[in-house]
Formats: sequence, structure tokens, C-alpha cells
Amino acid sequence: MKSRSKLIAAGLLIVAAVVYLIVTSTGSTAHYFLTIEEVQAMGGEAADRRLTISGAVLGDTIKYDPSEPVVTFTVVQVPGDPREVERAGGLAKVLHNAVSDPDAARMEVVYTDVKPDLLQHESQAIIRGRMGEDGRFHANEVLLKCPTRYEEGVPGQLEAS
Repeated sequence: MKSRSKLIAAGLLIVAAVVYLIVTSTGSTAHYFLTIEEVQAMGGEAADRRLTISGAVLGDTIKYDPSEPVVTFTVVQVPGDPREVERAGGLAKVLHNAVSDPDAARMEVVYTDVKPDLLQHESQAIIRGRMGEDGRFHANEVLLKCPTRYEEGVPGQLEAS
């Protein structure tokens, strides 16, 4: 009888652990990245957390110091919902509209590493790191969507607007 109750208790602990892992991993992956507006709305709460943010790169702001090496650039708000991107005419159009909008939310990024080859105007950046006390986002990883994958769609999309 004692061994059966031990077996049931062990089984319940395993089930509880599995449920806990499912719940915690689903919560952290349900929203792959935050938008700039979402991070800005977090205020000081953002400084305590490791974040993943997405935005359109504003090409004129890219500055690279190879002696450090350090790259600084600005990202501009893009929609976080893929359905919204699709409704707006696709990724190329959304990125173009974002960098053309002077009122769109912006965030300066500091990346202490070699400048990525694909870091250019209107590319989509997905950056991971932390908000600094200086108000800039200090990235330790920069992922860029290759602009050549959607470059061909830009002229036709832009003519439709």
C-alpha cells in the first residue's frame, strides 16, 4: 500500500512538472518579440528584463566605429501582428512606410560587435538585449531579415498606394 501511494505521489509530481513547463514555455514564446511602442509603454519595468524587439532600420542613423567595435542605429515602429503586416500590403511596404513616417515611435540601438552585413535602410531588425539607463537599447544579438527576399515587391506595392 505504501509503495502504491509513493508511486501515485511521484506520478502527480511528474504531471505537475510537465504542466508547469508547458505553461511557462508557452507564455514566453507566445509573443516572439515586442514592438517599440510596447517597450516604451513598459517604462522603467523594461530595464529589468531581457527583451526581443522588432523594428525597421532607419539607414541614415547607422554609425559604425570599427576600432571599438560598436554600431549604433535607430529602429522605427512596425506592427507586431503578421496579419496587420499582410493587410498593410506586405513587409516591404510596412518597412518603407515605417521609415518614411516622422511620427512613428523610434528607439536607438547600441550593438557592441562588428557591423552586420545586412544592416541597411529599411531592413527589419529583430534585436535582443536590455534597455539601458541611458534610454538606449543595448543589444547583444541583432537578427536581420534579408531585404533581397522582398525587394522585388517594393515598386508594385508602392505604386498601389
